Amino acid sequence: MTLTISRLALAALAFSASIVSAEPALAAVACGSGNFDAWLADFKTEAAAKGISQQAITAGLAGVTLDQSVLNRDKSQKVFTQTFEEFSGRMVPPRMMRGSNMMKQYGSVLSRIEQAYGVPGEILVAIWGLETDFGVNTGKFSTIRSLATLAYDCRRAEQFRGELMDALRIVQRGDLAPAEMKGAWAGELGQTQFMPSSWMKYAVDFDGNGKRDLLHNAPDVLASTANYLAGYGWQKGKDWQPGSPNFAVLQQWNKSEVYCKTVAYFATQLAHAP
Repeated sequence: MTLTISRLALAALAFSASIVSAEPALAAVACGSGNFDAWLADFKTEAAAKGISQQAITAGLAGVTLDQSVLNRDKSQKVFTQTFEEFSGRMVPPRMMRGSNMMKQYGSVLSRIEQAYGVPGEILVAIWGLETDFGVNTGKFSTIRSLATLAYDCRRAEQFRGELMDALRIVQRGDLAPAEMKGAWAGELGQTQFMPSSWMKYAVDFDGNGKRDLLHNAPDVLASTANYLAGYGWQKGKDWQPGSPNFAVLQQWNKSEVYCKTVAYFATQLAHAP
């Protein structure tokens, strides 16, 4: 998926600012051992030991196989080299009208979100548009299969092992069924592309329907994104331009300065739109 891969490349291999280190692995089968099935069996044992239900483990991991295309993508990433002018010029103008319409369509929701979390709607809509074209391009990779593949691979095994655990916790909590969990090749999920660890920490049920659904539910998507930014110290009513404290918060969303400057630029354009 072009947009998601762009974000990953922009972050210079930092797939999400929110990825946290996993606990040391307990598995007897080493990463990259040549026996994925044995590794997966040990992972299931560890997941159960960490309190994940057998139902969630079975539902999430039954029949999971290694995805070589994910490993190929991971190993062939290129360093992002576009300038701000090039990237923003490519990304913002085609999304400006739709973004302005989204500001109007979700105006009351965005107002309530800003009251709750302090993050203005322009920032949220800008991120939404840049990440997935407002939910149109969320990705088609099986999230659990991608995470299992990257957890088995030795390059960032512990990091993705933790993300795979959290993906199963999403299933256990009832937010999504495994079959619904499709997204970017590196495990980012939903309309603003949360890693599972971020989903578990910041996803909110803003419309009160009993589920935190960042794939299908726009109020949940926008409020959860605001909750993420608020969690990193977003200052209500303050500027978001480069050099400001809020710009530093955007860099917790994505470490790329070009990406964050594009979010800030897009949000400013939305604020001035008729």
